[in-house]
Amino acid sequence: MIATGQDPLDFLNDKPVISQTTQTDIVQSLLYEIVRVKELIKYYEEIPNGAGQLGASILTELVSEAYNSLVNYDTELMNKYYDLLLHCD
Repeated sequence: MIATGQDPLDFLNDKPVISQTTQTDIVQSLLYEIVRVKELIKYYEEIPNGAGQLGASILTELVSEAYNSLVNYDTELMNKYYDLLLHCD
């Protein structure tokens, strides 16, 4: 049972600090980037006249592949998709 007031997904609210001296869990970092890019997809979809549809579809595919790397626990792909999602804007 989870104690009241503690959100198990609270780490998604804060951007993880990644440096060479700090080892951050790749799963947590990738989840954060997936959530961030999903918000970015909404932004692209709201661009008038369908101008953002290509960007939204590319980002959707990246998120899907990143999620699959999590499901399969493929750390090599997790690192790859983390890096790709990190540079999406």
